[in-house]
Order: sequence, then structure tokens, then C-alpha cells
Amino acid sequence: MAAARTGRKQPSIRTLWAIAKSPELHMTDEDLHALVYRETGKESMRALTQGQISEVARVLQNMKDSAAQSSRAKRTDEDGNPETAALRRKMFMLMKELGWSPAQVDGLAKRMFQVERQEWLDKRQCMKLVEALKAMVERKAAEG
Repeated sequence: MAAARTGRKQPSIRTLWAIAKSPELHMTDEDLHALVYRETGKESMRALTQGQISEVARVLQNMKDSAAQSSRAKRTDEDGNPETAALRRKMFMLMKELGWSPAQVDGLAKRMFQVERQEWLDKRQCMKLVEALKAMVERKAAEG
């Protein structure tokens, strides 16, 4: 009845499949059937009432919106402090010379400055981290 007032068509089983197979969700057949069972307690989609189909469609749409929103969210490792971009490029080159991963450099930054990510360092801290990495590269070269 609410759909008739708003001019919208009621969701169907076909609608459930369309949302589940959308690029944001990529649900398998088993995933969709498990969701239907979780929400309605029914194993067959053909046994669903229109109200239950609408409820499952709402849940699926919320999942899809949540997935789309999280993919649009700004990553914290992009950009960073614009003042330190050149220093972070230098860190990246030194990191490659050492054979380290970005997580290892982040760990060093955390130990040295109690900052979770190297992108969040200020210019002074970045310079100190670069110098520490340079010293490690020099020690590695002296050993081998």
C-alpha cells in the first residue's frame, strides 16, 4: 500500500538477486540464501511474503550502500602532510634499499615518535626518520 502511494514498485525476488549480484556486494548464491534464512527463517525464497521480500531488500540495500560508502571513504595513507611529500619519497627509496615494507617504516615511526603512520609526521620528525633510515642503509652497506 505504501508503494502504491509513493508510486514505487514493490521489490521482488528478482530485485533481491539484482542487489546481491551488484558490483558492490558480489554475493554468491549461498550467501544470499544464508541472508534470507537469517532475516526470515525461511530456506526458500519462493516461500517469502511480500513483507519479507521488502525487509530482505532493505537489508541488502543497506549492505550495498555501506560497501559503496566505505569504498568512497578517503584513505588515510594517501596524501599525508604536503610539507613532507619529498621526504616521504626519500623514505620510500631508503625503504626499498633496506628491503623493508611500508608497515616496517610505520613501525619505526611509531617507535620513534608514537605516531601510527609515517604520513602523519611533521617535517622535523620526517627528517629524523630519513636520517635514521640513511644510517641503517650505511650500516647494511658496511656489513655487506
